[in-house]
Amino acid sequence: MKRSHGQEPPAAAGGPGAAEGVMPARPGGFTYSAADEDKRRGVRRMKTTATGLLLAVAAVYALATWARATGAGGWAGYVAAAAEAGMVGALADWFAVTALFRRPMGLPIPHTAIIPTKKDQLGQSLGDFVGENFLSGDVVRLRLRAVGIGSRLAAWLARPAHADRVTAELATALRGALRVLRDSDVQAVVGEAITRRADAAEVAPGIGAMLEKVVADGGHRKVVDLVCVRAHDWLVEHSDSVMAAVAGGAPGWTPRFVDRKVGERVYKELLRFATEMRDMPEHPARAAVDRFLADFAHDLQTDEDTRARVERLKTEVLGRGEVQDIIASAWSSVRAMIVAAAEDERSELRLRTRASILSLGARMTADERLRAKVDGWLEDAAVYVVTTYRDEITSLITDTVASWDAEQTSRKIEAHIGRDLQFIRINGTVVGALAGLLIYTASGLLGA
Repeated sequence: MKRSHGQEPPAAAGGPGAAEGVMPARPGGFTYSAADEDKRRGVRRMKTTATGLLLAVAAVYALATWARATGAGGWAGYVAAAAEAGMVGALADWFAVTALFRRPMGLPIPHTAIIPTKKDQLGQSLGDFVGENFLSGDVVRLRLRAVGIGSRLAAWLARPAHADRVTAELATALRGALRVLRDSDVQAVVGEAITRRADAAEVAPGIGAMLEKVVADGGHRKVVDLVCVRAHDWLVEHSDSVMAAVAGGAPGWTPRFVDRKVGERVYKELLRFATEMRDMPEHPARAAVDRFLADFAHDLQTDEDTRARVERLKTEVLGRGEVQDIIASAWSSVRAMIVAAAEDERSELRLRTRASILSLGARMTADERLRAKVDGWLEDAAVYVVTTYRDEITSLITDTVASWDAEQTSRKIEAHIGRDLQFIRINGTVVGALAGLLIYTASGLLGA
C-alpha cells in the first residue's frame, strides 16, 4: 500500500532507533534524533488537545442546536452560534497548520504541503535573505564598529595570562607548521633561492666596497698581526725542515757544508723578516700589504677583468656539491633551532613574543588611533570576505537545504515548531467562538 505524503514511516524493524521511532540519517539529509522524536511526541499531545477541543465545541454545538429546537430558550442560540464559529475557526486553522507540512486528508489541494514541495525555494529565499540582510558590507561594518573589537582586543591582550595563552598557541602553531613541512622540499627551495639570488647579483663590487672600508678603518691589521705571529712561530718550530728544504734545492755539485750554510742563512733571514713584521707596526712590508689590499678593493669595484674573474670563481664555488650540501643542511639547523625555541617556555623567542603581545595590548589600550586602525583593518577584512564570498556563503545554505530529504525536513521542522502551531488551532477555536458570539449578539441587537 502506498504511503500518502506526510505520513510517518515506521522505523525499519530491528534497525537503529526502531524501538523509539528514530529515523537514521539519509544521504543528503540530517539525523532525526531521539530529542526530535521527544519533541514530536509533545506535538502529538498538543494535536490531541486541539482536536479534543474541536470535538468538544462540536458536541456543544450539537447540544445547543438540539436545545434551541426543543425551545430551551434564547441562550441556546448564543451557545450554538459561538460553538459553530469555534468549529469554523478550528477547522480553518487546522487546515492552515496541516497545509504547511502535508496535504490535508491526502487531497491534492493547491498550495498545500508547502514545506516539502517548496523546500528548495525556501532554501533559496533563506540564502537570499541572509545575503541581503546579514552579508552586506554596510551591515558587517556597522556591527563590528558597534562591538568595538579594538578596545576589547587591547584589554584582552594586556593581561599576562592571555599573553601567555597567545604565545603558547603561536608556539604550537609554529611547531605544527614546521613539522608538516618536508625537509627535502624546503631544502630544495632554500638552495634554489640562494643560488638564484647569488647568480643574479654581482658580488665583486660589494666585496670591494667592504674591503675598502675595512682597509680604511684598519680592520685588516689584526689579521695581518695573526698571520705574522703564526708565521714566526711556524718558522721557530720547523727550523730544521726549512733549512733542509733550502739545502735540498741546491745544485748537486756544491759541497754539503756550503748547502748547510746557505740554508742556515736563508732561515735566519726569513726568521728576522717574520720577527720584524710581527714586532714593527710600521714595517714596509705591512705598508705593501695595505697598498695591495686597497688596490685589490679598487679593482673589485672598477676593473672589468677582476670582476669577471670573481664572478667565475663565485659560479664555480656555488656549483660544488659540498657548497650545495651546506646550503641545504642550513634549513635543518634553522628548523631544529626554531622548534627547540618554540617548545622552551623560557626561550628568548617565546619571551620576546610574550613581551611584544603585552606591549601591543598596552599600546592599543593607550592609543586611540591604533585601536581605530585595528578596527578599520578588521572591518575591511570582514567586508572583503563577505562581499567577495557572499555567493559561496549563501550557496552553502541553499545547497544544504536542497540536499535535505523533503519528508524528513518536514518532520524535523514540525517537531520543533509544531507544538506552537497547535496552539494556533486552540486559539483559532477560542477566537472563532468569541467572534461568532459577538456577531450573533450584534445581529440580534440590530434585528431588534
